[in-house]
Amino acid sequence: MDIGIFLDRDGVINEVLSNRVKFVNKPKDFYLLDGVGEAIKKFNGAGYKVFVVTNQGGIGLGYMKETGLHAVHEQMAKDLEGYGAYVDDVSYCPHKPHAGCACRKPEPKMIIDLAKKHRIDIKRSYMVGDREPDIVAGKQAGTKTVLVGNRREEANADYYFSDLLSFSNWLLPN
Repeated sequence: MDIGIFLDRDGVINEVLSNRVKFVNKPKDFYLLDGVGEAIKKFNGAGYKVFVVTNQGGIGLGYMKETGLHAVHEQMAKDLEGYGAYVDDVSYCPHKPHAGCACRKPEPKMIIDLAKKHRIDIKRSYMVGDREPDIVAGKQAGTKTVLVGNRREEANADYYFSDLLSFSNWLLPN
């Protein structure tokens, strides 16, 4: 069984609530965070499977359509390709916040479903997020958890790093 690196998207892979962009509803609003391409390439090269698990309540709220989300993810793939990096699969929750669905983080369904689909050893895998719901979802799924970024939430993560590249350098020190 493979090991998975499950990544939240907004705030882990790309900018959100920054000077350039508030929310990512169009491909032109998608900006990779510094070091993300290098980090994902490192995971790829070490044989880890890389997944994106993202709440996209903007669909349920009517701010974007699923076709728009797919276009954003195509932009993400294109940007990562420039670093020789790739994501193995993407799972997203299109429901409104507080809709009570089983897939929206902090619920673990997206992680568990991807792990089953791709034969991932969940106990040896990592969920990386920038907010408490990401960490709770990872813990409920049974992964190790990593909080990245400068928000100091009471997230109770297993590990804390400033960004994805710092985590990848710790996990894969060469």
